[in-house]
Amino acid sequence: KQFTAAFGVYMELFLDVLGESLVDTAKMLPFLFLAYLLIEYIETRHGERIEALLAGGGRWGSIPGAVLGCVPQCGFSAIASNFYASRVITLGTLMAVYLATSDEAIPMLISNPKFASALWKLIVIKIIIALIVGFIVDIVLKMLHKNDEQPDYEDICRDCHCDHHNIFTSALIHTVKISLFIFIVSLILGGAIELAGAEKISHFLMQGSIFQPFITALFGFIPNCASSVVITQLYIEGALSFGSCIAGLCTGAGVGLLILFRTNRRYKENFAIMGVMYAAAVISGLIINAVL
Repeated sequence: KQFTAAFGVYMELFLDVLGESLVDTAKMLPFLFLAYLLIEYIETRHGERIEALLAGGGRWGSIPGAVLGCVPQCGFSAIASNFYASRVITLGTLMAVYLATSDEAIPMLISNPKFASALWKLIVIKIIIALIVGFIVDIVLKMLHKNDEQPDYEDICRDCHCDHHNIFTSALIHTVKISLFIFIVSLILGGAIELAGAEKISHFLMQGSIFQPFITALFGFIPNCASSVVITQLYIEGALSFGSCIAGLCTGAGVGLLILFRTNRRYKENFAIMGVMYAAAVISGLIINAVL
């Protein structure tokens, strides 16, 4: 009987996580397909006007990147990852999108009216952080002459041999492959978080400690909306300071990083991006906790 009861509990948990993973992946499908369709269109046309348009305004790309990153869900971080892998946008623009992304945090705060002031502070502060980091990254790379790479459109089709398909079929192939990858990772991570439980996670995040932003920033790297949900919920419940919440959400680019590692084969560069994100998140969290 004990085995049957335990099996029933774990099966129910599995079905819940499975359902959430399916829903999260389904939400990404339109964004992914449109992103790949746009990239495929660029690949086939190679028009200079299109390249200039998608490149955003070069060094000013951090501005639309920061604003679009604030849109709930992590669709734009996924699009930005694909665009950066093809060198359509600059690294500063990519960083701005990542740092501005809050995934599920904004809808959760909207659903709690007493946190309306925190919602606006969150949006404004994350846009400021995204703009500062984005501009600094692009300026430094420009000085080092490392931001002048030509778009590398062929990278996206390097392993799939889909160049003989029309752009819709090719975009669909890429979307299906990435979606399956996202679903599997989301399923694994979602199950791990459910098994751990909110209480253990709260203890892990060092409630009340000055070092909390260091831990929440690491926790935010989990490539799943569950991290933003947990971080925001713990902030609402008072287990996290506002600065620690900001730190965790700054590294919470959703599946953006997951897609970056899947599409951008320069892995050292990917880890360097994570390092800059982590440093910016921790420093921001510590400053906010000291000021507010």
